[in-house]
Amino acid sequence: MKSSESPTRPRPHAGVTAIDPYQPGKSAAPGAGKAFKLSSNETPFGPSPLAKEAYRKQVDRLEIYPDGQATALREALAARYGLNPARIVCGAGSDELISLITSAFIEPGDEGIFTRHGFLIYRIAILAAGGVPVVAQEKSFTADVDEILAEVTPKTKIVFLANPNNPTGTYLPFSELKRLAAALPRHVLLIVDAAYAEYVTHNDYSPGLEIALASENVVMTRTFSKIYGLAGLRLGWCYAPLHVCDAINRIRGPFNVSSVAQEVGIAALADTDHVDQAVAHNEAWLTWLEREIIDLGLPVTPSAGNFLLIHFENEAQARAADAYLTSHGLILREVSAYGLPQCLRLTVGLEEANRLVVDTLAAFLKTEGHHSA
Repeated sequence: MKSSESPTRPRPHAGVTAIDPYQPGKSAAPGAGKAFKLSSNETPFGPSPLAKEAYRKQVDRLEIYPDGQATALREALAARYGLNPARIVCGAGSDELISLITSAFIEPGDEGIFTRHGFLIYRIAILAAGGVPVVAQEKSFTADVDEILAEVTPKTKIVFLANPNNPTGTYLPFSELKRLAAALPRHVLLIVDAAYAEYVTHNDYSPGLEIALASENVVMTRTFSKIYGLAGLRLGWCYAPLHVCDAINRIRGPFNVSSVAQEVGIAALADTDHVDQAVAHNEAWLTWLEREIIDLGLPVTPSAGNFLLIHFENEAQARAADAYLTSHGLILREVSAYGLPQCLRLTVGLEEANRLVVDTLAAFLKTEGHHSA
C-alpha cells in the first residue's frame, strides 16, 4: 500500500461508524422540585424485598469470581418455567444476549430484519456484526407477519421481533407468532424479545416459549430489568436450541453475569407475590391512563406493556409537551429515534405520578389553546 493511501490512525469497520449511539431516556428534570422518572419503563415498585436481602448478603463475597455458567440461576429459571437448563444462557441484560447472538450468526453482508418502530438495539447489533439492517413496515404501529416475510431474502440470517414492542406497546398474538415462525426458512433465526411478557394479560398472547421449545431456529429472550426491578444489575436470559446456546457460550465473556446479579435474580424469581402486585397495578393504571389521556384529545396506541405511546399533532407540539412536563418534574421518553417524533412514551408510575401526568397534560393543552375532546 502506498504511504499516501495509508490511514493515519486505526479505523473501525464501516458498520460501526454507521451506528447512531443509543441514547437512553433522560433521567433528570433540572429546576423542578420533586421529579418522577417515567422515561425508562422501570417498575415503580422497585425490586422485591427478597431480592434486596439477597443483594445485601453478597457484600462480603465481592472478591470471588461468579459461577461462569450461572448454574443456580439457570436451574431456578428451568424450575420456574419447566425448561431444560442446558438450553438457557444468561447475560448482562437481554441486550447482551441479542448482541452475542447477532455477532455469532451474522457475517458481513448478511441481512437482519426488524420492524419499523422496533427496539433500537437490533439495528445496532446488526451493524456491529457487519450486517445489513432491513426494515419491515408495520401496520397501525404493529408488526405485520406478511411485511416481515416480504423482506426475507437468501441473505437473511436473523429476524428480530419485540413482543410486546417497545416503544409502541403493540404485540402479535400467538397465532401470528406461530405463522411467522413456520413460514421462515429453517436457516433464519427468529429472536422473540419478550422483555415485557410478564405485564401482558391478553389471552391471545404468548412470549414464544412454546415455539422455542419445539424449534431449531427460534430464540426467546427475557429480562429481569422490567417487572423484577433489577435494571441496575443488568440481568437477562434466553431460551434457545442447544446449537445456538453452544454458539453464544463460545463467544460470551467467561464471567458475563456477576455473582450479585445471579443471586438477586434467583431471589426475585421466587417472589411471585411481588410480581403479581406489579401486574395488578399496571393493568389498572394502564387502563386509567389510556382513558384519561384520550379524553384530553390525545390519541394513544393501545399497549400490552407498562407504558403508553402518546400521539401529538406534530413534532413541535410533542417537543413543547416534553419541555412542559419536564419543567413540572415529569420525565417522559422522547422517541424520534424510533421514527416517532410526534410521540412521547409514558411509563406507568405510582398513583401520584399517573394523576399528575394527566393534570399536567391538561394544563399544557390549555396553554396551547387546545380544548378537551
